[in-house]
Amino acid sequence: MIGQAFLATFRAILADRAALLLLVGSAIVYSFFYPAAYSGEVVVRIPVAVVDNDHTAASRAFIIKAQGLQQAEIVAQAASSQEALRLMSERRIDAFVLIPAGFERAVLRGEQGHVALYGNGAFLLRSSTSLASLGTALAALGREAAVGQAMATGAPAAAPLAVVARPLFNTREGYGATVVPGVTFLIIQQTMVMGVGMLAATRREARGPHALSPAEFTGTALAFFAIGLSVVLYYIGFVFWFQDYPRAAAQALTLAVSATLFVAAVVCGALALGSFFRTRERPVQLWILTSLPIFFLSNLSWPVEQTPAWLAALARLLPTTPGIHLMVGANQMGASLGEQAPELANLLLLSLLYGTIAYARLVSPPPRPRRRGDDCRRRLRTPRLRS
Repeated sequence: MIGQAFLATFRAILADRAALLLLVGSAIVYSFFYPAAYSGEVVVRIPVAVVDNDHTAASRAFIIKAQGLQQAEIVAQAASSQEALRLMSERRIDAFVLIPAGFERAVLRGEQGHVALYGNGAFLLRSSTSLASLGTALAALGREAAVGQAMATGAPAAAPLAVVARPLFNTREGYGATVVPGVTFLIIQQTMVMGVGMLAATRREARGPHALSPAEFTGTALAFFAIGLSVVLYYIGFVFWFQDYPRAAAQALTLAVSATLFVAAVVCGALALGSFFRTRERPVQLWILTSLPIFFLSNLSWPVEQTPAWLAALARLLPTTPGIHLMVGANQMGASLGEQAPELANLLLLSLLYGTIAYARLVSPPPRPRRRGDDCRRRLRTPRLRS
C-alpha cells in the first residue's frame, strides 16, 4: 500500500504541469538562472584616466604600475582635470588620478608627495573599487620610494611583520559565492512548499479533508522526500561544482545526515501547511511573498546578535533558519555533525512537530470499534411502524 501511494504521488506530479514545474523544473531553471546574476564575482577592468602634470620618471612609474592592475584599466591620459571631468560626466571613465607638478621633487626630498583621486559617486561600487586599486599602485610606488630613501641614508631594515590575507572559505571574496549557496536552500524550501501545498489542496478539493490512510500518507511523504533529496544532491553535487562555488569536501556521512534532516523538515512543514489550503492556487498566492523575509530571518546576511530575541526564536520554526546554517556549514566550511548539533536537533524537532500536525490533519481517523450491544441499542432506538 505504501509503494502504491509512492508511485501514485509521482503519477500525480507528472500529470500536474504546475506542480511538476515547481518541484522539478524550477530547480533546474534556478540552478542556471539565479547564479548568472552574480557571475561577475569581482569587478575588473574599470575605465580610469590619468592627468599627469609632473611628466617625470616617478609619474611614469605610477602609470606603468596602474596599467598592471586587474580592477582598473587606464583608457585615457587627459591633459587637464577639466578634460578628465568631462570624460567622467560622459561616463567614459569612472575615476581618474591627478598627479600635480612637483610630485617627483617632493619624493626625492624625502617629503610626502600629494596625489588626488577622483571617483564618480553615482556608482559607488565601481568608483570605490577603481580608487582602491589606484591606491594600491600608489602604495607600491611609495614603498619603492621609501626603500630608495632608506638606502641613501643607510641599509634598510626588513619589515618586522608581513600581513598575508587568505580568505578561508570564500577564496575569491565574491558576492555570489557568499549568497547563492545559502539562497539555494531557501529556493528548495519555497518550491517544495508551493508544489506540495498545491497537490495537497488539489487532493482536498477532490476527496475532502482527512482523506488519506496511514499508508497513503507515508507513501506520499516518501515521494516528496525523494524529490527534495534529489534536488539537494543535484545542487551540492553538481551546481556548486559547475558554478565554482567554495566547497570544503565535507564527509559524505555529514552531508547525508544534514540533507536528510533538512529535507524531512521541509516536507513535513509543506504537508502541514498544505493541509490548511482548500484551493490549489492559494499556496502560491500566499507563500511566494515570504521568500525575502524568510531569508533575512535565517540570519545569513543579518547577524543574529542584532535581531530581537523573540524574532530569532520565532525564526527557528522555519526549516531554512537551521537548514541554511547547517548545509552551508557542512558543504562550504567543512563543519562536522558535532559542531552542527544544535541545528540538527532543531530540524529533528521541526520534523516531529510538523509531521504530527500533517498526520493529524490529513489522515482519516480509524473507525470506532464496535462494542457488544451496539446493535441491540440501535434496534431499541428504532421506532416501530404501526400496521
